[in-house]
Amino acid sequence: MSGYQDYIVRASAADGQIRAFAATTGNLVEKAREIHGTSPVATAALGRLLTGAAMMGCMMKGRGDLLTVQIMGNGPIGTLTVTADSMARVKGYVQNPGVMLPPSKEGKLDVGGAVGLGTFRVIKDLGLKEPYVGEIELISGEIAEDFTYYFAASEQVPSSVALGVLMNRDNTVAQAGGFIIQLMPNAEEKVISHLEQKLTEVTAVSGLLAEGMTPEEILEYIFAGFDLKILDKCPTSYYCNCSAERVEKALISLGQAELQSMIEDGEPITMNCQFCDRSYTFSVEDLCRLKESAH
Repeated sequence: MSGYQDYIVRASAADGQIRAFAATTGNLVEKAREIHGTSPVATAALGRLLTGAAMMGCMMKGRGDLLTVQIMGNGPIGTLTVTADSMARVKGYVQNPGVMLPPSKEGKLDVGGAVGLGTFRVIKDLGLKEPYVGEIELISGEIAEDFTYYFAASEQVPSSVALGVLMNRDNTVAQAGGFIIQLMPNAEEKVISHLEQKLTEVTAVSGLLAEGMTPEEILEYIFAGFDLKILDKCPTSYYCNCSAERVEKALISLGQAELQSMIEDGEPITMNCQFCDRSYTFSVEDLCRLKESAH
């Protein structure tokens, strides 16, 4: 997988009546698999969510903008959490990374069965007083359909979302990617019907990825005859910004009483980052120092 760079292209079509994003994310999904030791179905679920969130990250304008996408289903995989910034850097984790399920009746990884029913939540921190929170009921748990419904219901943007993760026989990631296509408010009826017709002809995005198509080629295939314009290309990667300082701040926020209780235990404590599995150990002396900073 490491022979190429993961990236997202942003494009417009039909004279600005349509905007589109397409991504190739095999390396970052493989990195997530390595960090979390995910089973094939958990790799597919987390990989789809990471890919969708990375493209959403590209939509944000501010340098400090952040978003979190969380799926809370009643299936055996538990909760999935992914965050993305406006540079399309993503990180994520899954509650039960080792979940195993038989294939779906179509013979594919049963992501919907692993996720189950529940809610799909998007939290956007755009530097305003309050973060934006949009929440929908899960439609299928297959993730792409849930993104599609989220855009329509919470952001009032008619969209088509496709996400795919292909596995090798040794359960490493062969390919991953997807696209988001959105209609602008000025879209004409003939453009809408032409696009709807074209999307019915598009096989699953995993088929396009299996053919080795780049994000540009996927959009050229979908938008043949639509006057496609590739606007820009941005790298995307799995990136965790945890640090000892950030973990210290989290410990200080627990307050003096909680820290005193840890000090009285007389043992060093180790904190693990859920996103990258890095561990940070604090001695009793460290905890005393942090207690002095807590209020």
